[in-house]
Amino acid sequence: MNMADRIQYLRKSQGISQKEFADQVGVSRQAVSKWESGQSTSDLEKVMIMSDFFV
Repeated sequence: MNMADRIQYLRKSQGISQKEFADQVGVSRQAVSKWESGQSTSDLEKVMIMSDFFV
């Protein structure tokens, strides 16, 4: 499973929308959409925030 699929899987397993997740991470909904579609990757700071969120 690649990073894009993993982010989407974890977000959906928490039952939250892209907007809700974006608000928690501190980015736009469009950024989350691009991460999940593989169009871009997050920076290390956001990866660390996501890891804390999904624990």
